[in-house]
Amino acid sequence: MADLNPRQREAVKYLDGPLLVLAGAGSGKTSVITRKIAHLIEYAGYPGRHIAAVTFTNKAAREMKERVGKLVDRRAARGLTVATFHNLGLTILREEHDAVGYHPGFSIFDAEDARALLRDLLAEHAADTGLEIGDLQATISSWKNAMLLPDQALSRANDAREERFAVIYQHYADYLKAYNALDFDDLILLPVLLFRNHEEVLQKWQRRIRYLLVDEYQDTNLSQYELVRMLVGHRQGLTVVGDDDQSIYAWRGARPENLAQLKEDFPSLKIVKLEQNYRSMRRILSTANTVIANNPHVFDKALWSELGVGDPIRVLRCRNEEGEAERIASEILDQRLRSRSEYRDFAVLYRGNHQSKLLEIKLQAYQVPYKISGGTSFFARNEIKDAMAYLRLLTNPDDDVAFLRVVNVPRREIGPRTLEQLTGYARQRGMSLVRALDEVGAESHIQGRALEKLRRFTHFLHDTRRQLETGDDTLGVIRRMFTDVEYEEWLHQNASSAKQAQKRMENVWYLLDSIEQMEPNEDDGETEQTLEEAVSRLVLRDILDRQEEEDDSDRVQLMTLHASKGLEFPNVFIMGLEEELLPHRSSIESETIEEERRLMYVGITRAQRCLTLTYAGQRKQYGEVIEPIPSRFLDEMPDEHVEREGDSDKDPEANQRRGRATLSALMDDLS
Repeated sequence: MADLNPRQREAVKYLDGPLLVLAGAGSGKTSVITRKIAHLIEYAGYPGRHIAAVTFTNKAAREMKERVGKLVDRRAARGLTVATFHNLGLTILREEHDAVGYHPGFSIFDAEDARALLRDLLAEHAADTGLEIGDLQATISSWKNAMLLPDQALSRANDAREERFAVIYQHYADYLKAYNALDFDDLILLPVLLFRNHEEVLQKWQRRIRYLLVDEYQDTNLSQYELVRMLVGHRQGLTVVGDDDQSIYAWRGARPENLAQLKEDFPSLKIVKLEQNYRSMRRILSTANTVIANNPHVFDKALWSELGVGDPIRVLRCRNEEGEAERIASEILDQRLRSRSEYRDFAVLYRGNHQSKLLEIKLQAYQVPYKISGGTSFFARNEIKDAMAYLRLLTNPDDDVAFLRVVNVPRREIGPRTLEQLTGYARQRGMSLVRALDEVGAESHIQGRALEKLRRFTHFLHDTRRQLETGDDTLGVIRRMFTDVEYEEWLHQNASSAKQAQKRMENVWYLLDSIEQMEPNEDDGETEQTLEEAVSRLVLRDILDRQEEEDDSDRVQLMTLHASKGLEFPNVFIMGLEEELLPHRSSIESETIEEERRLMYVGITRAQRCLTLTYAGQRKQYGEVIEPIPSRFLDEMPDEHVEREGDSDKDPEANQRRGRATLSALMDDLS
């Protein structure tokens, strides 16, 4: 622990009761968690199999596990659980599927799968009401995060709209059960309900997880908080790490008040504050402290640093939104030349994705390479979604969403009318499409030739499944399946070029190779990776990884303030510092400015050396030119740390000074 500061060492060594580590931005919280895991194993005598560390992203879990691997002997750490909340929930449900009424090999619906099912239910039960699918999906998600079941949601509905949503929620839950499928939120909700209703199962998991560590605790929703509380039980083996000032996900159920709730549920809770920042210069931290001090606090803290004072924070007033985008592009070129930085050292943050469009045009004009965070996921490619649908059907024949995706991929001349007839009969019988096809009654609802084609497809799936059960060459059987259905030929028929078709088929083979290379889940004591386990973990990995794609190329990073959390950059620009942009109009109207201020705090503390804030004097809105009000957050910043500049055309002297400095840097670079 020689390289830990006194507060970090205190947090690592404390084992006398539950502990809250209040960790400010850049304060080395990951080091505390990983060292504490090592301390529990090496000095406190906890076997690795009885320790679980839980976080929110696959990236954070991977980093944590890698760091622990360098600190602790592999044998001593055997069985250690380092996972996301949802991966932990999946592990519990996979082992306890009988108790929650599911068959082995259940499917996990991603947001698109769930949306497709909800769209059908909305059309069937509320077609002419004007209800939005996005609102419906978000409402059901929030109900699940708050642990409200359909009957409870219906009884608490405040108006006709919520009543309709609750009715569809019930149908949605029924269909998921019929499909032997879960959605993302079920991975937390169902374990909580399981523990509530089966005390013996809860005690079993409490015996297995004797010490629990939780990262980013301020981002937990109600069901995640309850899962933690139940796993810890009456014991004291708990360390949570969090920062109420970085809670920026209320829109997906996060509750910063969960930090304060800990004190009530665990009266002996000890609090250790990590306030030394290892990322940013002192001016940046002082500004962040001053801004966030305008929020009410249960726990007070103030970040400090030994990295030096640093340059003043620059606030640039630009003529209009086009001038703002152009100024940012020119400033990036200017600072890159003068500091001899790389493009990857710069990030531009904004409140909403729509703000990047004009900036992209300007960066292209200046030939500045850039990357927008959140590109196309590997699993979002059509060929991968097709392949995953086939795999899901092999592990769970009741997965109707997967069935409907590939029943005509490649083409089997099964028309929409036939599928509509099959769907109607299956719903009438309350069963999945595949099971409905096995019934004699299907013959009276679906025409003979069409029924024959459908049954030929399901028999093919049955045969493939039988080969998987009786043989030991799992990947060989699956590869032959794609060959037998002539998937590659179908790709060539539908691709714009042979090269594109070949690339898409290579993606499918890569997916299958990744299944073979997936390590067994040692947390469950497995020595072999089953296909069901591999498929479910691939689906969950995709859901969690879509916003975590890593890119080491030399490009300026463009992203929302929400997406920037957990990242750091030498040079940061935050654009659009205007009322109704940042803070956002909806937060002003709903009087939830505190979360917007936390979002600003997160943005400020992403900067290591240089922070530049911009806003426009004029901006087009709904076809009209308005003069926006500068953000209140600019007024909250300490004057001694801020340099404010007007439009470049109104400040020619400053413009000339900047031009001379850039020219000098350019000459030095060429000499």
